[in-house]
Amino acid sequence: HGIAVIIDVVYNHFGPSDLDLWQFDGWSDNDKGGIYFYNDWRSSTPWGDTRPDYGRGEVRQFIHDNAMMWLREYHADGLRLDMTPYMRSVDATVMNIPDGWSLSRWINTDIRQLEPTRYVIAEDLHGYPPVVSTGEDGAAFHAQWDNHFVHPVRAAVIAADDRARDMGAIRDAVEFSYGDAFSRVIYTESHDEVANGSARVPEEIDADDPDGYYAQKRSTLGAALVFTAPGVPMIFQGQEFLTDGWFRDTVPLDWHRDQKFRGIVRLYADLIDLRLNRAGFTKGLCGQHVATLHNNNDTKVYAFHRWYDGGPGDDVVVAVNLSNTSWGEYTIGMPWPGRWTTRLDSDATQYSPDFIGEEVPETVEAQDQSYDGQPARATLVLPPYSVAILSRD
Repeated sequence: HGIAVIIDVVYNHFGPSDLDLWQFDGWSDNDKGGIYFYNDWRSSTPWGDTRPDYGRGEVRQFIHDNAMMWLREYHADGLRLDMTPYMRSVDATVMNIPDGWSLSRWINTDIRQLEPTRYVIAEDLHGYPPVVSTGEDGAAFHAQWDNHFVHPVRAAVIAADDRARDMGAIRDAVEFSYGDAFSRVIYTESHDEVANGSARVPEEIDADDPDGYYAQKRSTLGAALVFTAPGVPMIFQGQEFLTDGWFRDTVPLDWHRDQKFRGIVRLYADLIDLRLNRAGFTKGLCGQHVATLHNNNDTKVYAFHRWYDGGPGDDVVVAVNLSNTSWGEYTIGMPWPGRWTTRLDSDATQYSPDFIGEEVPETVEAQDQSYDGQPARATLVLPPYSVAILSRD
């Protein structure tokens, strides 16, 4: 059906102590977990004294074989390892459990060699480059959840005052790289980001009206950045129909919102189509490359260029207006002169009757005149809190 399945595996703790592995053969030190677990200071985790003993050969083999089982016997397409900092560190700071790091490297190296079509993701969020490095000091994950993206982008779309939006931080979030565009997972909502004292993005934007104009506008602007910045895009359940409140795993989704906000659903679907280059016009969104074309902290406008190899059907320009001001004639630098077609205008009324639906031109002619340090320039229409995605004809 064209759907890949990633299994969420939890190797940073086993338990709490309601598992059959706990004191498996009756033995333990300090009344801790016994032969499968550390029985000293290394046992401590946020989930109790339940860290497996990564230094014991039998436990390492047990965890390694479990990972391979999901791929070989269940035919999963990949693994996502829960909170990997707690595999290499007792408190997720300094690396004081090197055996956990070497175990991750062993599992990931074997998967790369023996199951090369599979994908292994670390929920790490420490921005630690060796997590996705295959060098001698690396853990060899394919990708990690990226704190360089989620925190600044959430902060920008949630802020109530336009003056609080840091466009330099947005540029850095879009352009950050571990050396490979696909070695980071980028998002604005996850099970952690929308719980534990935080809420879904529409709720954070406007708790009094999480279904309203500002919540719709700025939450979808964040989503547009997720699908156009270099990285592996991730959305959270119900994000595509503006689910509000905060996440609780005891409360099911309200699937009627799928119809109530069917325009928002369509916007997400259109963003996904562009991200996957389904129409053959936006190959650049599948590529490695990104460069800033324009970034103005006063107007809150940021534009960037994405490309794979470059050329017609490849080059993409993304222009983001993070202000409540409508810019009717806004000039930015462009990577090439010639005709560019608007592939998506997030302000279009087809996405919401609450949107303004300003007249955004279907095509833009980039003039052969340098601007913003670029070889060409173009004048765009940028409605409030919106993104325009253009590709080169």
